[in-house]
Amino acid sequence: MSSQQSTQTMKPATAAKKLGVYLPATPAAFQEGVVSRAELNELQADPPEWLRELRANGPHPRPVVAARLGVSIAGLARGGVTEALTTEQIEALKQERPEWLEKERATQAEVRKEAARIKARNAERAEGQGH
Repeated sequence: MSSQQSTQTMKPATAAKKLGVYLPATPAAFQEGVVSRAELNELQADPPEWLRELRANGPHPRPVVAARLGVSIAGLARGGVTEALTTEQIEALKQERPEWLEKERATQAEVRKEAARIKARNAERAEGQGH
């Protein structure tokens, strides 16, 4: 790794995104500083207590909420979920199974099925061109 790469820094928002945590829930020192690539790697390799706690219990950023619920970020918005949710809130939604969540999960399943179909078709075409 070049010395330039090891001294690169990122904004706290970028680091929080890479760590999969909700920036406003991170400690003030994290929010107000910059994070080097080495510091990010260290946080990922040996997460401090605050990071383990956030990852386990939240509040979680919308991409994490969407993934845990099996829906898209747009689907969250259509369901009226615009804020970060805790693990407890996500689990409650999974138990309640509101109509919007069931609909968005079905939509997401169709999107994944279509993406797999296109990938398979493209692989077949690529294989056909190789002969």
